[in-house]
Amino acid sequence: MSAIGPLAGLIAGRDAAPDGYVRLDVEPEVWTELAQGCAAGSHDLSALWVDDDRVCMALGGEGLRAIVSLRTEAGAYPSVAAHHAPAMRLERAMRDLHGVRPVGLPDTRPWLDHGRWPGRESAARYKFLTAEGEGLHQIAVGPVHAGIIEPGHFRFTANGETVVRLEERLGYVHKGVEGLLAGADVARGAAIVGRISGDSTVAYAWAFARAVEAALGWAVPPRAVLLRGIMAELERLSHHINDVGGICNDASVLTINARCTLQREDVLAVANACFGHRLMMDRIVPGGVTVDLSADGIGRIRGLLSRLEETRAEILRVYDSMPSLQDRTVTTGIVSPDLVRQYAAGGFVGRAAGRAFDTRKNFPYAPYDQLPFDIKTRTTSDVDARLLVRMDEIAESLKIVGLMLDWLALGDIRSCGPAAVASEGAALVEAFRGDVFRSVRIAASGTLARVHVRDASWFQWPLLEAAVEGNIVADFPLCNKSFNCSYSGHDL
Repeated sequence: MSAIGPLAGLIAGRDAAPDGYVRLDVEPEVWTELAQGCAAGSHDLSALWVDDDRVCMALGGEGLRAIVSLRTEAGAYPSVAAHHAPAMRLERAMRDLHGVRPVGLPDTRPWLDHGRWPGRESAARYKFLTAEGEGLHQIAVGPVHAGIIEPGHFRFTANGETVVRLEERLGYVHKGVEGLLAGADVARGAAIVGRISGDSTVAYAWAFARAVEAALGWAVPPRAVLLRGIMAELERLSHHINDVGGICNDASVLTINARCTLQREDVLAVANACFGHRLMMDRIVPGGVTVDLSADGIGRIRGLLSRLEETRAEILRVYDSMPSLQDRTVTTGIVSPDLVRQYAAGGFVGRAAGRAFDTRKNFPYAPYDQLPFDIKTRTTSDVDARLLVRMDEIAESLKIVGLMLDWLALGDIRSCGPAAVASEGAALVEAFRGDVFRSVRIAASGTLARVHVRDASWFQWPLLEAAVEGNIVADFPLCNKSFNCSYSGHDL
């Protein structure tokens, strides 16, 4: 990713808004040039959405962030995916939701629209892609799965047990989030955003709050900033330790999964005792947080950190001593690092492939801009690497939480909001899966005119398809768990 390219030249000399983004309107030729710049690796595509009669694209580079807007012509605009494949599903969803027409879109099938929406019912069957070759057969899995899991359809084309192609069909938990947010007040918006993907409720709420605060110039008390960070790291810890257990469970090592499950329950119980909710839902709001951390709560969290470190060390010792387990994870589910970079994949998926991107470091926000911590990467980009990155991040999160507790000084936990003005703001926050993006436009009345939500999974789901190719069908659960993409956060 280089700062020398069309994006750098476009925003040179322009001042960024308080949220760190340079905003500008462009013509179709420049829009296409920026799409080509994404394909060339000059900058990354961060988000793509519709706002009234405009299409908007968030882009990032080495220290560069911009939001460019293009006015459509009766809904038509030059397709980004025509040049940069990671935009494909985003544009298909935009067409379903808003009726825009990306000219040159290589795949014109619907994405979120399954032909069941009122007034748009369709009996047409979804046409999965085909693969040609001798001895190929198809295996359909889902959308309903065993156990408690969200719905998604996976269509395998295989030769015997070897997967030749995997194609996903998502959108089964589409719930009209962006429609619900339009016209809502800020408080209602915060509640909705926090429920889009429950396992990332803290990160989602924080991203929304930061976008609103940037739009309105809303200052947050220092204690509230640290409390937000503590909650975010507890959320990260609970899911990383749970995912490690889930990966080992799919490799038939039940003892590690049991230990990890107990440890995650420990995290959730401490979160409930300290913040009044196991997932810490509705605790981060624009202006600060809704609940303080008592001295007893600080002690509970410090005790949790000690227990987590003991669990992490023991799990790593057992994992390293089990060749039969590593035989299932090492070289399984490899996704090309070049493909990871093309999709600008964040989180453990990106870092397991050597992409050292973490919003807390690359575009730091308080309190991470003052915290010393490392971003650990691996290079093998397989199930093993994605597990070990999680273990690395657990160690760093334990250190981060300890420091934030040390720095926690008495003070307010929430500030009053300024008077409403027509404004807009955006934010990136590092969730446990990777970077989540929020764009908020506020009307003069103070209500939300437009909110766009982009989960890290939008750029990770397609990589799972690539990672499974060449593996046996029985290893799909292992690969899938090592990615652990969000259905609900994707389907919106």
